[in-house]
Amino acid sequence: MNIDKERFITGGILIAVVTIVAWIDSFFLTWVFLGVAFMFAFYEAMKLYRVEDNKMYAYAGLLWLIAFFYPNPDDLIFVALVVAISYMLYQGKVEVKDFYPLLYPTTSFLFLLALYKGFGIEALVWLTIVVALTDTGAYFTGKAIGKRKFNSISPKKTWEGVIGGVILASIFGAWYGSGFVSFSLAFFISALVSISSVYGDLYESFLKRSAGVKDSGSVLPGHGGVLDRVDGFMFASVMMVVMLRGLA
Repeated sequence: MNIDKERFITGGILIAVVTIVAWIDSFFLTWVFLGVAFMFAFYEAMKLYRVEDNKMYAYAGLLWLIAFFYPNPDDLIFVALVVAISYMLYQGKVEVKDFYPLLYPTTSFLFLLALYKGFGIEALVWLTIVVALTDTGAYFTGKAIGKRKFNSISPKKTWEGVIGGVILASIFGAWYGSGFVSFSLAFFISALVSISSVYGDLYESFLKRSAGVKDSGSVLPGHGGVLDRVDGFMFASVMMVVMLRGLA
């Protein structure tokens, strides 16, 4: 099958699934949907970090199960790190790189679940609008007027593209977010979340470059891996939760 056709079909299916999950607006269904994405992303991160301890998958699954019942899922990352470090110290050997999959993407997915628990499906929609428009705006603005390279990690990104994406995401994010807070505060939050999504994307590019791979995985035909599709959300979810809790 043609790669562009694969990409189109997979993208259509993903949009349909996300739309259905958002429309039903069930905590259990959202937890399952995010959990499936999390486990695929965790697997991909393990490969990118070259962590070979298979027990980590069991720990990740248990952590996600606990997150279903715990009122503030994002708090659990600190518990997980304390337990992991304590266990390694007990074993007499601390492997620092084994912490990496707990920090990324685990932290981000726990914050995504916390965003839903604390602020509802509308907040997830707000986050999605900001992240999607940051990426889309950066692509088209970069294509049209991009000249100055943004960063050596991702050579195709330009300053013009990034700025265009952030402006577009901030405006539309503020429009949607004004249902939560004032327009000016929604604009401020959207801008910070948008900038965070740029660096979330950049960090995943850094991981892939370090691992010497083009995509984080192959589970999504035409798109690569789950991390390739959610990279912008990984930093943005943390910023969104913190900003809404502190300022809303």
